[in-house]
Amino acid sequence: MRTGAAAGHEGYYHEAVPYHSDEELLAVALPFLLGGVAAGEPTVVSFGERTAALVRAAVPADSAVTFLPGGDLYARPAVAIRSYQRMLAGYVAEGAQQIRIIGEVPRAALGATWDWWARYESAVNHAYDSFPLWSMCAYDTRITPAPVLADVLRTHPRVATADGEHRPSETYTEPKVYLSEDRALLPDPLQSTTPLVELVDPSPTQARHAVYGTDPGTLRADEIEDLVVAVSETVTNALRHGRPPVRFRLWSGTDRIIVAVSDGGGGPEDPFAGLLPAAADGAGGLGLWITFQSCNHVTFNRAPSAFTLRLTAGNPHFSR
Repeated sequence: MRTGAAAGHEGYYHEAVPYHSDEELLAVALPFLLGGVAAGEPTVVSFGERTAALVRAAVPADSAVTFLPGGDLYARPAVAIRSYQRMLAGYVAEGAQQIRIIGEVPRAALGATWDWWARYESAVNHAYDSFPLWSMCAYDTRITPAPVLADVLRTHPRVATADGEHRPSETYTEPKVYLSEDRALLPDPLQSTTPLVELVDPSPTQARHAVYGTDPGTLRADEIEDLVVAVSETVTNALRHGRPPVRFRLWSGTDRIIVAVSDGGGGPEDPFAGLLPAAADGAGGLGLWITFQSCNHVTFNRAPSAFTLRLTAGNPHFSR
């Protein structure tokens, strides 16, 4: 049985919580969490350290609220979706008729990597709709840029406010529409320099060797291996599903390596590509899903004459 604002709703009940002060956040979070505990529902907090401490101090010490450590689920969007789906399925298997989660994306996600977190917020409307989930996504308006807040309202069907209101978002856009839109991406400053490597129509093996051969020791060994996996999948997809020529470019900085792979095609048709696994039917969706889990940022860029996938290993939170 569904309870609270989600009573009578089937599937995912997804709300944004734009708040202007700690008091406003608590005014929304505490009734949500304590209501879930009173109803015997799995009730979860997935906040960063500061916000989690604020909420933890406000709920009774013996309450059955689960605090996930440090917002760990929000490592990468595709990883977050996979982890949440596993957790939600576990609760349902235990008999949960509603699950409550309140969380926030990392503060760093509001900058250079917001594009793929915006895609995440849109995609989960579909990805979690088979679960009896009521979730709230909190955004501190004191630190959230206006364009990000606009995306938040477009990717959340509903908004919860400190005065107890639960209202539809006037600008909500269905995921298949939102995810199909082209949006401006922040160029990484490294890309204004000459690439260390440029290859045309490389084999996946050549692309892998290029990554290994140009690593200046900037990244950890596991980060290099993850990038090699992502590069191999990306070049394979471009050769198999794109249009020639396939162009490979690599840049290296003090804290990151960037690889851009372009081809003359239009990119994947699936609006959920990268965030959700596609069936292994030769459409290239599974390889892109692997790539999204292997890099710290992945961007799409559709131009009239080319589709480009940009992969970032290391620190993606560059300064403009």
